[in-house]
Amino acid sequence: MNSTPISLVTHRGGCHCRRVRFEVDAPAQLQVLDCNCSICRMTGFLHLIVPAARFRLLSGTEDLVEYTFNTGTARHLFCGHCGIKSFYVPRSHPDGFDVNARCLDEGTATQMTVALFDDNDRDAATAAIAHLSVAPEAD
Repeated sequence: MNSTPISLVTHRGGCHCRRVRFEVDAPAQLQVLDCNCSICRMTGFLHLIVPAARFRLLSGTEDLVEYTFNTGTARHLFCGHCGIKSFYVPRSHPDGFDVNARCLDEGTATQMTVALFDDNDRDAATAAIAHLSVAPEAD
């Protein structure tokens, strides 16, 4: 498979108190999802889903608090000090990470396009984004 490689930049971000810090490799022009499920709607989370290999937790492991509900597959990780969920392991992509684009530091994202993820039709919405947590194969 010979496709044009996507150019990635390293974005940094974290929680409000800056105890939790991470890096994520993603395009400068971000395509993020706005999910209408109860927890995403209530927290204003904008989803940037990436393969696990493109996410690095730099600091704050000991400050993270985990919350699970429903199926228990998603691992919602919050800073235990300021309460911000800057990333988590999503139910739709348990092999990747989901970064809150609102928690990225300024300066590396040149554009952000937001698309709806309809949790009312979870199976179809998940199938449409299945590729997001899969790292492309090297040529």
